[in-house]
Amino acid sequence: MDPRKFFAELQRRNVYRAGVIYTMSAWLLIQVATQVFPFFAIPNWVVRSIIVVLVIGFPFALILAWAFELTPEGIVKTDEVAPGKSIRWETGRKLDFAIIGILTLAIGFLLFLRFSPWKEHEAEIPTKSIAVLPFSNLSDNKENAFFAEGIQDDILTSLSRIGELKVISRTSIMRYRAGGTQRNTREIGKALGVAYLLEGSVRGERNHFVVNVQLIDAHKDSQVWAEHYDRTLEDSLGLQGELATEIADTLHATLSPEEKARVAQKPTTNADAYALYLRAFGLEHRPDTLLQDYKIAVDLYSKAIALDPDFALAHARLGCTSAAIFHFHEPLEKWARKARVEAATALHLDPHLAEGHFALGLCLYWFDDSYEAALDEFDVAARLAPNDTDVGALIAAVKRRTGKFRDAIAEYERVAKLDPRNSNVARNLVYTYSALRQWPEARKAAERWRAMSPDSLVAKIQTGYLDFFSAGRTRTLQRLLAQIPDVTDPDGIVTGARWDVAMIERDFNGAENILRSSPRTALDYLNGGNTPKSLLEGCVQLARGNPAAARPLLEQARSEFAGAVEDSPLIAEVHANLGLVSAFLGQKEEAIAEGRRAVELRPITKDAVDGAIILCYLAVIYAQTGENDEAIALLGKLLQTPGAVDSVLYGITQNDLRYRWEWDRLRQDPRFQAFLAKKPAAAPGGERRR
Repeated sequence: MDPRKFFAELQRRNVYRAGVIYTMSAWLLIQVATQVFPFFAIPNWVVRSIIVVLVIGFPFALILAWAFELTPEGIVKTDEVAPGKSIRWETGRKLDFAIIGILTLAIGFLLFLRFSPWKEHEAEIPTKSIAVLPFSNLSDNKENAFFAEGIQDDILTSLSRIGELKVISRTSIMRYRAGGTQRNTREIGKALGVAYLLEGSVRGERNHFVVNVQLIDAHKDSQVWAEHYDRTLEDSLGLQGELATEIADTLHATLSPEEKARVAQKPTTNADAYALYLRAFGLEHRPDTLLQDYKIAVDLYSKAIALDPDFALAHARLGCTSAAIFHFHEPLEKWARKARVEAATALHLDPHLAEGHFALGLCLYWFDDSYEAALDEFDVAARLAPNDTDVGALIAAVKRRTGKFRDAIAEYERVAKLDPRNSNVARNLVYTYSALRQWPEARKAAERWRAMSPDSLVAKIQTGYLDFFSAGRTRTLQRLLAQIPDVTDPDGIVTGARWDVAMIERDFNGAENILRSSPRTALDYLNGGNTPKSLLEGCVQLARGNPAAARPLLEQARSEFAGAVEDSPLIAEVHANLGLVSAFLGQKEEAIAEGRRAVELRPITKDAVDGAIILCYLAVIYAQTGENDEAIALLGKLLQTPGAVDSVLYGITQNDLRYRWEWDRLRQDPRFQAFLAKKPAAAPGGERRR
């Protein structure tokens, strides 16, 4: 066959045009698949299959173009078309237009990829960025999961000390636990804004275990390197430093001499102390800040320190946990004292320990209201551990406490961009938007929170309360509470919420039954420590109009609150609780004195968060003791005050005033009715000096 005639025949039969159209169409389809499929979690093998099919199909497309021709009667074999009926020239012209059309689509798609916002966001992903995904526990003993988590945490902590790296925090990556849904590396990389992922697994027991790790290029979904470590627990104490150094080298991150020393430093030389530390750390960092988890963590940290008194990191974490118990649950001097001692010990053992400065900052912030000094310590911690977003979140919290609520929101949103899956940041955004009564924004943050922490009981409960605050409905809260099994009630938070809903709905029999069914004698409800169940039982009787039945129950609660005042005479919340129960008992002078003492100890001018809550207590005390003028005047201010919102009986929103029994004594006052008639408004920012 004459080659020139063959190629001329290829041209005459439009085979070249068909090849061009097929190639361009295939390229465009592959581009769409590779860019779009990851957003719908379509597995990568589907994209690879499409590419293989298109490549295999190319020669078949050319054969079909050679063998068949398009005529007015349809597609027929080329050899069966009479020369007079051939329309190959017209077909070629149509194919040219098709080529131009496909080329236009390709150019448009390339421009979209170049200038679309999400592509710009992808381009902004730093090349020196990494997320350490939760390690898989492949041991037969599933209770050893803490060890897999501990190895992951240690590697993450070491990497976070390297300034040139962007390292996603623990809170953002825990939703990607192995064993759940299949991991899509491209999707995870985009969601977290990182270029690399570290995956790993742990198999075996303490005496002998194997750690397998692999570094993944998230964009290419390809393995960069993999390592295998065969160790005992004693030999593993420096493993995190080895891995962190190798990862930094692979990502071409330069470590300063100080960073090299911090990364290589072993946390302890005692394997038993290390194992206890790992267990405690996992408990302390669960999604909900539960007292029972904190107290177990305190015990484990203390045991670790008993085995190794020079374990600086354990001292620091014990200080942080003790401070958290004081701040969130039990504002008792013993916890403050323990936190101070442990923070000081940690810094004495290691002056350059980021966690030690963080613990000291918490003490200055939560105990002493020394905001500037706390910020100085947080700044040191941030320099020593530049990827620790907990520090950024605490800086935002300090701004909120000084009354700079909108600045706090901006800081939380900044941290959220750096740590997009951090549920604690979303949680604080919910509380801050709620403090400003910006309900739509609070709802959006709550949905983010629940998506990040689907198992969080507090997230469910707080989401339900938002519907009540803004619309006066309890249906959402009741529905979410119904999803929680009856046996699940850590710290009594579920019982407290169910009781509160029943009281709002004036279902006093239901409220009584809810308390009766709980074996607990105290619940996590009011601030300032556990709330005696007898207080809630007494409130049911008061709301029914039966003060005689309420009195012995309230007297029991009063005795416990009075004991708390003796133990912590400088804590505002315990005075507020004593004032509240005294008001319910009709002890007017004592109630008002305790309420005002609480305000003196925690004035809103020095603490815009807790100071507002203490004023809410005082408003209830005034209403319950017949001081209507004082109550009305204070309510008028609190309805415009940021921070005067909480999911308990002293919260001040229009719907709290509208539905809660505590305000029944003011209900006929025209001034009170005027509060309910006003159109709800968001609270102002309330900027104040630090």
